[in-house]
Amino acid sequence: MHASVEIPSPEAALPQRRWLGFALAFAALIIWSGWFAVTRLSLTRELGAYDIAALRLGVGALVLLPAFLRSARGIPRAAWREGVVLSACWGAPFVLLLSWGIQLSSAAYAAAITPSMMPVFAGVIGWAVLRDRPGRLRWTGFAMISAGVAALSSTLHTSGHTPGRPLDAWTANAALLGAAGLWAVYTLRVRRAGLTPLQAAALVCLYSSAVYLPIYVLSGLSRLGRAPWPEVALQALYQGVLVSGVSIIAYNRAIALIGPGAAAAVVSLVPVVATALAIPVLGERPTAFATVAVTAIATGVLLAAWTPRAASTA
Repeated sequence: MHASVEIPSPEAALPQRRWLGFALAFAALIIWSGWFAVTRLSLTRELGAYDIAALRLGVGALVLLPAFLRSARGIPRAAWREGVVLSACWGAPFVLLLSWGIQLSSAAYAAAITPSMMPVFAGVIGWAVLRDRPGRLRWTGFAMISAGVAALSSTLHTSGHTPGRPLDAWTANAALLGAAGLWAVYTLRVRRAGLTPLQAAALVCLYSSAVYLPIYVLSGLSRLGRAPWPEVALQALYQGVLVSGVSIIAYNRAIALIGPGAAAAVVSLVPVVATALAIPVLGERPTAFATVAVTAIATGVLLAAWTPRAASTA
């Protein structure tokens, strides 16, 4: 006697797929938002920006290497060369600039600036160089982001997160905007590189580790020996495993399940969630003015990401 097995129809499985897609998108959101607080936590203690970059790139290379090797044969020859450019944009220079910006400002401030200005820079560069014209909705989003960032940056030198010198505020903004610019160039180039997101991330970690880690070790930049091992282990886990591996897999699986529009809408909450996480982790309490500015920035990111073509695939 055999029990019958009911196979769910595609229509019945669709809600489950969407729930899974949103769960994965929120997992990526939490990892990316928490990165700012976790990174600043160590930057205000024993570890420095050079250590953060070494752990993110070195551990990330080890984590992504097995999956990368399984698909390496299918990578076009031109894509291997493009990996050098991608590494220059999203490898050590990007991580160092963002870490320095976090160190000179705050986790919440950095989370509101760099991820938000990236689509603005990408949109403007794409329009000026690639003739990719953003629609009216995206221009509105860009304007809201820029206004929110300008308002937020005007409070940095009085926020208590820098020593109070104007130079520190200018340096923090330059580092965070520089990181956003590199991220934007990476985003535009990786779309045309013929690489999957996992392959691109692996190439960035592998190429960057081959160049950066010898310099890091031979120049005596490491402060890993001064930090307690639980702190080093936390950063290795978060930087190399969660950010470089888990978040990329989760986000791209979410895109496949719910579409790029819905996935981008979830990720647009990074400034808000990062600000909220910085309160219990770091004791960073935003002012009412900063809260309004971050809300405007997050709304602008949502408008910039939610294009009609992307939304139709959700």
